[in-house]
Amino acid sequence: MTALPFPVAPAPEPAAQEAGRLLFAGPVDFLKGVVAMDGLPPPDRVEVCFAGRSNVGKSTLINALTGRRWLARASNTPGRTQEINYFTAGEGHYLVDLPGYGYAEAPKPVVERWQRLLKAYLAGRQTLRRAFVLIDMRHGVKPVDEEILGLLDKSAVPFQVVLTKADKLRKGEAEKVLDQVRAALQKHPAAYPEIVVTSSEKGEGIATLRAIIAAMV
Repeated sequence: MTALPFPVAPAPEPAAQEAGRLLFAGPVDFLKGVVAMDGLPPPDRVEVCFAGRSNVGKSTLINALTGRRWLARASNTPGRTQEINYFTAGEGHYLVDLPGYGYAEAPKPVVERWQRLLKAYLAGRQTLRRAFVLIDMRHGVKPVDEEILGLLDKSAVPFQVVLTKADKLRKGEAEKVLDQVRAALQKHPAAYPEIVVTSSEKGEGIATLRAIIAAMV
């Protein structure tokens, strides 16, 4: 049997799961919001970022990962995150919540400023180990996602797709979306060869994502 391209990441081994649990059971704090590249903190830690179109659930996922309900501000209003928000995890990791791309309820000049900052960050942050690109599992990869995936390719930033809101679909629907996402990823050389399927509401995939981040040392 031929292995599927971009399989769903398996549940972590016990030791890896415990490492992930311990990382996020320790101190996790909001550090700062950044509105320009010169405001970035020192590049002295392993850094992972979370990117996704507006309202895909980045803040909600960060809250689920850290077990802290109000750490990252979640909103039903697209475009609420207007800065690059930095969080510290333990003594060795930065978690970075990026501004949502695509549709946003904000004036056009403001949106354009966010997009410039986003592109500058992805192209210029040397300590960035991986970008987690969040895709709403109800919709799959859309043209606006292709823009950020292409930018990550050009910037040579490894990225891994994280499907959100998996609890909103039936199994047959989920398989169709996975097929669509796999087909889209085959065009992107920077794509990490596993997909993480998550539900912040149900806790699905959270242990897997924690273990992946904890392994980046």
